[in-house]
Amino acid sequence: MKTQLHLLLSLTFLLSLSLPIVSQKHACDKASSQTTTFPFCDTSLPYQTRASDLVSRLTLQEKAQQLVNAAAGIPRLGVPPYEWWSEALHGVSNVGPGTKFNKTVPGATSFPAVILSAASFNESLWLEMGRVVSTEARSMYNVGLAGLTFWSPNVNVFRDPRWGRGQETPGEDPLVVSKYAVKYVRGLQQVGDDEEDDDDERGGRLKVSSCCKHYTAYDLDNWKGIDRFHFDAKVTKQDLEDTYQPPFKSCVEEGHVSSVMCSYNRVNGIPTCADPDLLQGVVRDQWDLDGYIVSDCDSVQVFYETIKYTPTPEDAVALALKAGLNMNCGNYLGRYTVNAVKLNKVDVSIVDQALVYNYIVLMRLGFFDDPESLPFANLGPSDVCTQSNQQLALEAAKQGIVLLENKGSLPLSKFNTKKLALIGPNANATTVMISNYAGIPCRYTSPLQGLRKYESGLSYAAGCRDVKCRDQSLIAGAVKVAANSDVVVLVVGLDQSVEAEGLDRVNLTLPGFQEKLVKDVAGATNGIVILVIMAAGPIDISFIQSISNIGGILWVGYPGQDGGDAIAQVIFGDYNPGGRSPFTWYPQSYVDQVPMTDMNMRANSSRNYPGRTYRFYTGKPLYPFGHGLSYSSFSTFIAAAPSTIFVQSNSTASSLAFINHDELDDQSLYEGEALDASTLNCLDLTFLLVVGVKNNGPQYDGSHVVLVFWEPAGWEKIGGGGAPVSQLVAFERVEVEVGEVEFVTVKINVCQELSVVDGEGKRKVVIGKHTVLVGSPSEAQVKHQIDVRVSASGNGEGFMSN
Repeated sequence: MKTQLHLLLSLTFLLSLSLPIVSQKHACDKASSQTTTFPFCDTSLPYQTRASDLVSRLTLQEKAQQLVNAAAGIPRLGVPPYEWWSEALHGVSNVGPGTKFNKTVPGATSFPAVILSAASFNESLWLEMGRVVSTEARSMYNVGLAGLTFWSPNVNVFRDPRWGRGQETPGEDPLVVSKYAVKYVRGLQQVGDDEEDDDDERGGRLKVSSCCKHYTAYDLDNWKGIDRFHFDAKVTKQDLEDTYQPPFKSCVEEGHVSSVMCSYNRVNGIPTCADPDLLQGVVRDQWDLDGYIVSDCDSVQVFYETIKYTPTPEDAVALALKAGLNMNCGNYLGRYTVNAVKLNKVDVSIVDQALVYNYIVLMRLGFFDDPESLPFANLGPSDVCTQSNQQLALEAAKQGIVLLENKGSLPLSKFNTKKLALIGPNANATTVMISNYAGIPCRYTSPLQGLRKYESGLSYAAGCRDVKCRDQSLIAGAVKVAANSDVVVLVVGLDQSVEAEGLDRVNLTLPGFQEKLVKDVAGATNGIVILVIMAAGPIDISFIQSISNIGGILWVGYPGQDGGDAIAQVIFGDYNPGGRSPFTWYPQSYVDQVPMTDMNMRANSSRNYPGRTYRFYTGKPLYPFGHGLSYSSFSTFIAAAPSTIFVQSNSTASSLAFINHDELDDQSLYEGEALDASTLNCLDLTFLLVVGVKNNGPQYDGSHVVLVFWEPAGWEKIGGGGAPVSQLVAFERVEVEVGEVEFVTVKINVCQELSVVDGEGKRKVVIGKHTVLVGSPSEAQVKHQIDVRVSASGNGEGFMSN
């Protein structure tokens, strides 16, 4: 797959080799500016020096007008206005005011909603998606249709299945979200062609600027009257460290993202955009962000006007700036910064530093340089919606589709399928498929159009007017169509009227009369029904267990502009599905029991709280995280792995708050004791796990997602107090031909992946026998034990034994 993706990228690059077409105005344009001799126009100087010089030339009033997304520019210095707000969640979007479409560029490639692309578990795909999106973004910037600062991706963990914005995220697992974030960010920001960017490139040129949002513990929009503006997320140090923060940390430290966006909500009483510990303390000082921190839109205004957190607007502005905020999506910093400085609520030096961070990013993007001298200056409208770009979007949809169940009915025969019918409120979906934060796609291929390529004479009935299906008036017509069919493909699910930004669900069932539609259609069909679920979040479809003729079930997320082709190719076997569910499928009883406002991840039996996500949920799911079937039978085996790992620490071992243990003596460590990960040389504690994957056929080549889970040592003792039931520590997607064996090698770091977090938010490596499991909980798992021991005096740290 990597080879195919790189060929697609190379084709795009070769097609773009033409004369520069850039016509953007810039501050240091010799033809129109009298300031080209100033240091901020000197490209030989460091970005920091140039940015500081520019800021030093501004009046206080001018400074304030550059701290908002609609930056006014500085006409007397030749600096043009700049709109910071553009979006590129899964394709260039016109949601932000910085981007627009017209006759020059009427649309851009629309990839699937992030939740579906994440289901591919394919890091190389995510990287290539980022590169394609940034190529189209640069192309549009070059003709004045887009900005260069894109406030994407969304890297919040999909904590609760009701969250309306879960579709924007890579799922419920912190590792998957982190890996997606790093790859997509690197794809957006990259200049070179290497898959892995060197740390040496940190702080260098940017193709476009990416932004990881919404920092932090933000995953409630509007649930039963509780909205994101008023919500105060009560989060433990433990949950913050091992669930909510990891994706943002990875964004900054590994992805080298150039921006982080703070969220609307409060965390433990403090608005995130006003918290100096979270912003300056963690993002800037601990993680070393090389970029700017921006507020979610109007977040600063929310301090004063919505939650009355400050007595005056000037106090809100001062609080945010002193906490480490550098850019305001909204207008509060533009309106009140001057007064805040004059009233001595914030020092002008803090304003200056904020502007320096912002301008450094613009300079890394080449905003102050001759556009024709920049990389990607030759990109233009012909590089948007290319055949290879659209093919990659289709590929992403196919790779993400999850085969939930198959009774042998799938794939359908391309030659023997008679009397095919397509039914359902999403059966002819177009805009539904592109989810939210989408732009104008290059084209649409609906499920109806996709299936008609295989069976031109198929019958079609909507069954419901829309996904809310408030009345039964169209069900009778659908039943009549089903009664005259041998095979029915039934496309049900949700859309933005049910799950969206600003709109969380209150239950997990199919809306309205959709369940009745499924039952009645299945009851009338002479043959089999293939159920297709087009939705982002999980749905309780347990009612289908009583319907014998549902022969297969597909989850297709929101599959993007060519979703219809992707669905049809999977149904008819031209693509062998390999996607895995990036979230747990809960029963409806779960959300009846668990308030969405409860941020605790871990189960608590004393208050009948079942825990969240596969890592801590103690109930029985409909489908577990990582579940996904194929048209092939795959088997796995562990080809190489260490059996013992020795670690050494200069500190005394501690017991985790949730470990029951005997008293330590001074000489040794017992099973279940823990070492503080910060005292270990973690770089020396990385080992390789080699997994063999065989495609047993009998017919289809295909891809298999290798999932590696971990169960901590002494789980029986520590599980009830905070350790995960199991946790994903590595994954890799591999293509395997029928009868062949491919080997996958993954790296696992003991400190990062085989550690638990205590009640104070400290990572600990537990001594004892850890279990590694290859495969999802719904398939045959291969187990291997690794004994983590403390080395005897003189043994080197990180010594491993096979």
